[in-house]
Amino acid sequence: MHEDSESKSSIGVIGAGIQGVCISLCLIKKGFKVTLIDREDPGKASASYGNAGHFSPYSSVPINRPDILVDVPSMLLSSTGPLALRWNYVPKMIPWFLKFIKNCSKKKMLHTAKYMHQILDLALPAYDELFKDVDVSGLVESKGILYFWTDKDLKSRELEINIRKELGVEQQLLKPHEIHDLEPNIKPVYHGGVLYPSARHARNPKKILLKLFDAFLAQGGNFNKQEVKSISFDENNKPIIKTESNFYKFNKAVISCGAFSKKITDTLGEKIPLETERGYHVHFKGFDNLITRPIIFLNRGFGITPMEQGLRVVGTVEFGGLQNPPSKKRIKNLVDNANYLFPQLKEHYDEWLGFRPTLPDFLPVIGPSKKNKNLFYSFGHHHLGWTLGAISGKIISKLIAEEKTNLDLSPYNSLRFS
Repeated sequence: MHEDSESKSSIGVIGAGIQGVCISLCLIKKGFKVTLIDREDPGKASASYGNAGHFSPYSSVPINRPDILVDVPSMLLSSTGPLALRWNYVPKMIPWFLKFIKNCSKKKMLHTAKYMHQILDLALPAYDELFKDVDVSGLVESKGILYFWTDKDLKSRELEINIRKELGVEQQLLKPHEIHDLEPNIKPVYHGGVLYPSARHARNPKKILLKLFDAFLAQGGNFNKQEVKSISFDENNKPIIKTESNFYKFNKAVISCGAFSKKITDTLGEKIPLETERGYHVHFKGFDNLITRPIIFLNRGFGITPMEQGLRVVGTVEFGGLQNPPSKKRIKNLVDNANYLFPQLKEHYDEWLGFRPTLPDFLPVIGPSKKNKNLFYSFGHHHLGWTLGAISGKIISKLIAEEKTNLDLSPYNSLRFS
């Protein structure tokens, strides 16, 4: 067994996506001895590599809106729609979906919006702190993010705009000619839109992740490329992480491996209802000059971000677990939607599937485990894992250092599911 506990402050972090890397970097800045463990190298084909690249501090309005349930059947039936189910996975989804329905009340939706806003409001300043030591010039653009829509489903649009207004989120409502002035190359299918001017986007999420990871290593962090099998605890309640080839003993440990976190929490007897939203992307190489900022077409539930790899088209939510193969239909849906807005696009590349970890109330789990004070969780950030990487890292590192955060962290506690 590897004893990492000669210093009082050895921490094992499981998962080298944006959550795990930011947590590890924040911990090492506080003087902890940190070992990051993942079965893959950071940034390899994971959600932190393939996401939309949005830093979206405005994104507090959750999916658990009272009106969503009316829309689900038509979303599932539409070939251009944002939602799909793998039918072989439906029996496994039912318990999660029932919990989700329970969370689709106005009161629950506003609770989620309030507590997403609490951390989203701090998300970009937390990244700015980390970026002080990391050169991200040319990799982060501050041009806002543009949403647009047709004259369908306007009640949903109104609801989102009003909730954001109440929370104090910066937003600029746009008329069609203003959308055209911002992004003249989009086919004018829209009737209205909104610009979130404080949002940013990544030109290459993987490069940013690797720069943060390199900063962690440069400050004395360790990385072990091994698959974690289980966690147990010694007589002093200190965590022992078992990998395929070793045991590692730490003072404290953090589980931050996104959609794969449930595999570990289940073995600890903590039943956290984490599900997997499968998201897809494709690239159109050489077309990134068609738009200057990310755009989202709300009626079809997909987005396009201009990146170094070309135009990255992202979207569609598919419930189908971690085992099902990628769906050609979902890829076709993305390609067709992109061609609808930009008929000049040519052949697409890099068909990618990634896994978003989602809880039925659309709040993440951030904080100590229910059963063990030396084990911490940071997962379930659904579509906002990338945006919330740095602030989650800051919160977890403060909890482990037993510092005050001035935040109400109870809504993110895993206890809410017991």
